[in-house]
Amino acid sequence: MNDCIFCKIIKGEIPSYKIYENDKVYAFLDIACDAAGHTLVIPKKHCVNIMDCDPEYLEAVTDAVRLISRHYVDDCGFEGVNIFNASGASAEQSVFHLHFHIIPRKSGDGLEMWPLEGKRDMDLKEICKKLAL
Repeated sequence: MNDCIFCKIIKGEIPSYKIYENDKVYAFLDIACDAAGHTLVIPKKHCVNIMDCDPEYLEAVTDAVRLISRHYVDDCGFEGVNIFNASGASAEQSVFHLHFHIIPRKSGDGLEMWPLEGKRDMDLKEICKKLAL
């Protein structure tokens, strides 16, 4: 895709701080600078989100997410990671090229990753009936 910022990063048209790369995946630091080590992991083949990603590329991306996460914990002094993905505008996806965020974590780092507002009144039985495959 010609106007996709992540495709431009993959092609080297926009500079990035590369963390990891293989034939199907590129991972780099997020320039938002909101958390030390905030990493984006993307497929080299353009897809919009998790629902239209080629299974081969999705597997490669998730393998890279695991590899990078383990490296951050085993080798870089972090204690854990948050991993998240937003697929679709209503899920707050802002760049429409599939990407996973890895946020390396340490106890007491001050990051609040779970902004949900307490328990809501829901009928889990009905929701399950509607969503089950």
